[in-house]
This record gives sequence, structure tokens and C-alpha cells, in this order.
Amino acid sequence: MKNRRILSIIIVFCCTTFLFAQSNKEDVRINQLFNFGWKFKAGEIANAQDLTFDDSSWRKLDLPHDFQFEQPWNKEANRGRGFKDLGVGWYRKTFKADASWSGKQVLLDFEGIMLHGEVWLNGKKIGGTSYGYLGFESNVSDLIKYDADNVVAVRSSTEGGSRWYTGGGLFRDVHLVVKDPISISRHGIYITTPKIYSQNAEVKVQVEVAGIKNKEYELEINTKIFSPEGKQVAETKTMAPKKSNLVEVEVPLPSVNISNPQLWSCETPNLYSAEVTLVVNGKVVDKLTEKFGIRTIEFSKEFGLKLNGKKVFLKGVANHHDLGAVGAAAHETSIARMMDQLQAFGFNHIRTSHNPYSESFFKLADEKGILVVDELYDKWGSIQAWAGSAKWNDIWYDNVKEWIKRDRNHPSVIMWSFGNELQFQEERWNWTTTDWGVTTYRLMDVVAKRYDSTRKTTVAMYPARAGGIIRANPDFRIKENIIPPELATVTEIASFNYTWEDYQEYLKHAPDMIVYQSEAVTNELAAPYFGMDRDKMVGLAYWGGIEYWGESQGWPRKGWNYSFFNHAMEPFPQAWLTKSIFTDEPLVYIGIVDNEGESKMWNDQMVGQKVISAHWNRTEGSKYNLYTYTNADEVELFVNGKSIGVQKNSTEVKKRNTIYWKDVPYAAGKITAIARKGGKEVARHELVTTGKAVALKIETENANWKADGMDLQYVKVYAVDSKGNKVPTATGEITFDVNGAASIIAVDNGDHLSDDLFGGNKKKLYKGFAMAILRSGQKAGTVKLKVSAAGLKGVEKTFTVK
Repeated sequence: MKNRRILSIIIVFCCTTFLFAQSNKEDVRINQLFNFGWKFKAGEIANAQDLTFDDSSWRKLDLPHDFQFEQPWNKEANRGRGFKDLGVGWYRKTFKADASWSGKQVLLDFEGIMLHGEVWLNGKKIGGTSYGYLGFESNVSDLIKYDADNVVAVRSSTEGGSRWYTGGGLFRDVHLVVKDPISISRHGIYITTPKIYSQNAEVKVQVEVAGIKNKEYELEINTKIFSPEGKQVAETKTMAPKKSNLVEVEVPLPSVNISNPQLWSCETPNLYSAEVTLVVNGKVVDKLTEKFGIRTIEFSKEFGLKLNGKKVFLKGVANHHDLGAVGAAAHETSIARMMDQLQAFGFNHIRTSHNPYSESFFKLADEKGILVVDELYDKWGSIQAWAGSAKWNDIWYDNVKEWIKRDRNHPSVIMWSFGNELQFQEERWNWTTTDWGVTTYRLMDVVAKRYDSTRKTTVAMYPARAGGIIRANPDFRIKENIIPPELATVTEIASFNYTWEDYQEYLKHAPDMIVYQSEAVTNELAAPYFGMDRDKMVGLAYWGGIEYWGESQGWPRKGWNYSFFNHAMEPFPQAWLTKSIFTDEPLVYIGIVDNEGESKMWNDQMVGQKVISAHWNRTEGSKYNLYTYTNADEVELFVNGKSIGVQKNSTEVKKRNTIYWKDVPYAAGKITAIARKGGKEVARHELVTTGKAVALKIETENANWKADGMDLQYVKVYAVDSKGNKVPTATGEITFDVNGAASIIAVDNGDHLSDDLFGGNKKKLYKGFAMAILRSGQKAGTVKLKVSAAGLKGVEKTFTVK
């Protein structure tokens, strides 16, 4: 009996402890992904914001979504905007509120609405954005219904000034946030690492608290620091002011020291976590975790850029935010595969030209070790190109605040860029200072440093010299006019689009400039890289290194295609040239000239690109010009074992790593390039004449496909011959049949000139290639994929989505 009584007491104690633990679970903030279960309708629709509006016939979809990309191509539409008509799209979502939200703050957080938009809840307007690249949140606590359905309605518009394809709609994530009235403010955690040594790093945390104005509380702010492995390594706490007249109060915590810090770098992208907790009168009211990296950034005219004391040269691309077949919809998987491909070819840098990218982009850049120049605008309220629905003068301050606070904890961000292509025709923007924007830059710099004092700032220059002189001016080539733009001489980093041949002359006039080539043209191949003083300059970003939509150089091209990668992230042969200059890996790669392409003036620069492919299925009796891209000393070329000759790698800036072979006779079989260094073979590349295509082969990329409703699987399909060789000349229509826990969201073949759209489940082979993009559902399961084409052996694959 005694033992039974003791056992009963133990059981009661355990159950009570369990229930107490459950009731005190610190789930004090809800951050719910609000991407699922939306309805959409294109076009202007009267009264679509009303609570009682009938949307039963609208299309059902999940976010992110780019409605503009689904519209037909229109040859008469603006080529800069990707031959897509401008217009309006409406979204609605019905949801029920949880009773536990009552008495708390309920917020809707939109990461962006492209190009601009307005939002209503239950028929009442709650906010919007006039610059859709940046987000906003709306407090809807007083409008939430707990006894009936709630309806969010969003009107988005692509109408406005932009020089390229922007996409349209709810193209980024939406969240529903529930938190205590006393809470951490939006983007309210700011983490810096002011002192870093090999054995020790100082970490400072500042927390911005909302909800305490004119109130008295015992409010403790506690921050725990966790290592990349998840082990707690430090803790700091302080009391907030007991009373404040500010709506939001910035509270610095005592700095902490971390022993033997694991530094963040491109090679070791180590990320720490700061868990911030607010405790009021002994009760936890809010908790939020922010990741950060411990690293130093130094800029100097003597060495350009150092990361953690080590010289780094930026080897990057400057592109817009669209992502091939999904348009501007910011799918994290799409961004990740883009970064992975760039890194595989030696790139370490992306410039977010010319607007802030998605939050998932920066998260991934942190995780993968990509260095980012974070850019806010294209020009400043340009009369011809301003992408906002409100005047630039009225919103730039709020934009800078939201942008800096959102991105300042990301170790990947190394520089803030306020704008692109300034210093030319000052009347193009709406704030004329008659000093080429110097005053405007200085004002923006003060605001930026109010929210982050740890990074340098810049503005990218249009390829113009002092006084706005461009190539169209008759005195452009007069030697005494090679003077840097006035604005470039006052920015902390002097960023120049193109004009690399002028940099040394610029430095004679302004020797303190720290030079960064914010855009380099791809048709100059390796010259912009080798032409820079890489020991003393910061780096470069190739313009349009990846094909993007809009800024077409003429129908039927749907966008920019003077690139190293097509919009499906398949590399052109020129991509191996970048790999040869960006990496130390010995390599050689053969590219056959299909045609000489074109050259034309664009943005005061000569642009264009030869059309080059890497296959040896050619016409008997013909001769072909080709290139071998290599970082070796020399290359010997063979056709079916017969030497065509040996050529040295030129030391000239404009020819280096690019060896040209003229009138190489074609013979079916094999063409081989052997690269040598010091007389020894270090690399070789072969192209083989393939047989007839007889089957399909698939390649997949996502080995850990998640059943979260958001993760994507890219399935690449190639036509192959009887030996398994890819046949780049194969044609035919591919059909993708999918069953199970996923669905097709796009099909693609990398053809930037096609008039086809990207919906459905069929796609023609282009250069022997096609691709399907599958999106997982929200439940684990299997996905069965069948790929077929007339005359070719099909292929099937079963995936597990967890």
C-alpha cells in the first residue's frame, strides 16, 4: 500500500510538471507563413476589396506568384519590360482567427508587392507599398473577426516607370505575425562585431522595443548567443528604460566576448544565432532569433577589399531579380540553384542591381558565402524610369530605413549602394542639386549610417566622365577629359559601370578613390577582369551574366541574352572562360562559333555576343572558327587524333585565356583540346559527334526535397544517343506527367527567343534540352514522374518528399 501511494504521488507530480511545462511553453510570438490558399484574378475588378465580394470563380494558387509572367508575349509591348503588357492583378485570401490571438497584436507582413500595391482586410484599407521591392507590415488587431471569416484583398499593379521586366503581384512571402503589444520592433535587432581577434570577438546587440511609450514596466532584455553548432557561448542582459516618450526605444545591451570565434567567410560561412527575449515582470512576452556572422570588412585604395584581413577580389554578376521560368516569383530553391551554379564557376559575388532582392536571397547568401553589394534604386526618382507610385522625394527616407534595417545583420552584405547610373543628365531625376547628386548622396549616407555604421556606401556611375561627358559628346576621346565623375570622387567606394580602361587615368585626378567595377560587359570577355589592378581594386560584376527578362535588344528576344548562362542556368561555353579566370583549377573548354552575333551601342557601351556552342555535330566538308578557353600556358587542338596546331595563351589583356582557331575542318568523330602548363598536360576537353537521339535522360538536383509546400525540384531532361551521349541537336516535344505529392509549376527549355509560355506539362526540346519545375505539397509522400516524347524511349522516376 505504501509503495502504491508513493507511485501515485510520483505520477501526479510528473503529470503536473508536464502540464505546467506545456502551459508555460514560450510560444510567445507566432510567425505563420501566409502563402497558401490564395485566389487570383487578372485585370481591374470593381469592389474586389469588399468583404462580401464573390471570388468563387477566381483561380486558386499559392505564393510566391508573378502574374505578369503568365501573360502572353506581345510584340507591340515595351521591349524593356519584356514584351509584357502592364496591368493589374487582384488577390484574396479567406482565413479564420484563433481565439488565442485576442488581446495581442496581429500583423500582416508583406515582403513586397510588385510593382506597387494596396491591401484591405475585411473591406478596410490597411496599407500598401509604393515601392514594391520593399516590404511593410500592418497592424490589423482591431479589424480581426473572431466569430466569422476574415478576408485579405490585395490589388497589385505593374504600371509605372521601370527599364526592365519587374514581374507583378505577390511575388514574395507573406507572413501573419501575432505578438504581445510589448515586443521587439520590426527589424529591431541589430548585431555588430566591432572587435575581432584570433582568440576573441566582441559582439554588441541592440534591441528596439515597441509598446512601452508612456508606460512603466520592469522590462528585462536577455540575449543568448549560440555557436554555429547550436551551443550557447555567451549571454547578455539589461533593463529597458522604465518610461519613455518614444514609440520605439533602441536599447543597447552590454557587449559580450566570444572565445575562439568561427569567422564567416566565402570558404567558411559560419553563422551564429542571437536569441533575444523580452521579460516583463518575470513573464516572457516576446522572443526572436536572428542569425549573424563574425567577420571584418576593410576597404582601402592600397588593397581594395579585405575580408577577415585577407585580400578578396569580387568576382561577380550584376543581374535583375527574375529567375527564369518562374519569372520574378522569389522561390528560395530557384535562388539557391542560381547561387550554386555561380559558385561552381568561381563567382563569389552578386550585386543586387538595381533594387533590393528577397529576404530569402540574403539568407542563402549568408549560408553559401556569397558577397553582396546591396542596391536600393535605379537612379533617384528618374522621370523616365522611376519604379515607385509615389514621388521619390516623398519616400526615399522610409525606403532607406526599411532596407538598411532589414539587411544589416547579414554578413554577406559588404556594401550599400544607393543607386545606379547617376552622373548623367541631372534633369533625369526629381531632386536637382546642381552638383551631380553629391548633396543627395551625402544626405542618404547620413540616413544609412543612422541605421548601420559598419559598411561603406556607394553609387554606381553611368559610363560618363566629369561634366556628364559620354561617348556621344565630340570631345569624349580627348585625353584631358578622362576625368572621373564628380560624384564618384566623394562616395566612399567609387563604383563605375564599365570604363575599366579609364581607371588608372581617373586615379591620377582622384588618387584616394577605392575602385569597384559595378558592371562589366560580357562581350569583352576576360578583359575587364585582367584590365583592372586586382591588387588594389575591389572587384567587378559582369552585367547580365545570367539571361534575364526585359531590356531586350529586339524581338523575338524576350530579354537580355548577352550572357554566360541561359535563363535555365545552363552554361554557355563562355561560362568556362569565367571559370578559367576566377579559379585556379586547370581547365580548357572548346566553343564552336555558330555565328558572329552582333554588336550595338547600349547605355553608351558596345554590347553583343557571338553565338557559341559546344558540340561536334556539324556539316561535313565545312570549316569552323572556334575558341579554346584556358588558364594554361598553351593548347594543342586535335581532330580525330590529327594535330591542328599549338597556340600559346596570350598575355594581352584583351586576348588572355581566349585562344582563337580559324577554319578548323570538320570531320565526324572527335575534337580534342589539350592544355599544358610547363610542357605538361593539365587539362583536356573533348567534343564527340553523337549518334541519333534514341532516349531521354533526366537529371535532378534536390536530394532533400521537403514537403513544406514551398520546395522545388528541377528536373532536367536531355535527349541521348545509344551510348548515352547528350544530343544537342535533338528536337521534339516532351510531355511531363506528374502524380502524387507535387505539381508542375513551370516547364522550360532555355530558349530566350521562344514565343511559348511556361505553363502546362509540355515543352519542345531546345538544343536537346527541356526542364520541368515541380513544387512540393504540404504533406509528405511520393511523386511519380513520367517523361515521354515521340520516337524516344521515355523515362520514369519516383521521388520521396519528406
